[in-house]
Amino acid sequence: MSRKLIFVTGGAGFIGSNIVARLAQDRDLDVVVCDRLREADLGKWRNIAKHPIGDFVAPDQMFEWLEKRWREVELVVHMAAVSSTTEPDADKIIHSNFTLSRDLFRWCADHQRRFVYASSAATYGAGEHGFDDDNSYEALARLQPLNTYGWSKALFDLFAARQASRDYAPPQWVGLKFFNVYGPNEDHKHAMRSVASQIWPKVSEGHTVQLFQSYRADVPHGGQQRDFVYIRDVADVVRWLLENPDVSGIYNLGSGKARSFEEMAREVFKAAGKAPLIEYTPMPSMIRDKYQYFTEARMERLAQAGYSPGLTSLEDGISDYVGRYLSQPDRYR
Repeated sequence: MSRKLIFVTGGAGFIGSNIVARLAQDRDLDVVVCDRLREADLGKWRNIAKHPIGDFVAPDQMFEWLEKRWREVELVVHMAAVSSTTEPDADKIIHSNFTLSRDLFRWCADHQRRFVYASSAATYGAGEHGFDDDNSYEALARLQPLNTYGWSKALFDLFAARQASRDYAPPQWVGLKFFNVYGPNEDHKHAMRSVASQIWPKVSEGHTVQLFQSYRADVPHGGQQRDFVYIRDVADVVRWLLENPDVSGIYNLGSGKARSFEEMAREVFKAAGKAPLIEYTPMPSMIRDKYQYFTEARMERLAQAGYSPGLTSLEDGISDYVGRYLSQPDRYR
């Protein structure tokens, strides 16, 4: 039986490694990881240590490797990105999040290979135009991201949609607008980890945790809301896309329900069997004017495309994350 080869950029990162873990369960798939592992002490290599991979490719050798093996490649899953919303180097952000994505999109179009990439809810900015994943050029161009990261992702969404409208696109191309993803394998992200991961050490010891104060009169401290999506759902959607090559476009990927940071913190305390202890700290001034107070994915389009499995609730996701990972000596998936 012939094997399908799946090429995953950022495959040792948080989202990428969970996708690798999900795809590697299928013995008919050879999953190739393209990433930088950097310092061994950071533990990023541990994100992929439990799963068989078909090859490991350094990012600067990516296109050379793809040119040699392109006939075997079924799908390119592009998760590599500069994901920090506070990264000060705009050139670094645009090179990683737009230029590299553009080049991979063109490579997949030229070689007629399928392409799935990471977009972001940061493209929606403050949400003044809602959170509807309308793929029209007009709707995409109307969005007003609050930071360079969100702008870089919005710029590539526009590029992909425009190229597709000109009939110059991969046979399948899908952008997934990730909302606030949480789950195992995020330790290496440090300050960019989910709130659940960041507060866990204090929660496990029964100490008080800190959440940001609110700077809006209509939002209480800790009441800022996000659409928290469990990483398991992200990996399942990518696996489903592999099985459904006729699905193309840009889709939201969240839970479909906004929840507050305080609700998330309370669920972590609950899963740990501890009484909630929460206090509020000033938000750093550098992000106050660029802060999203509310996000909530509209998930109708993905459902209309045929994705039917239920999405994980915050309660079930936190319970699984704490019980199977955060509270265990081995926290890696």
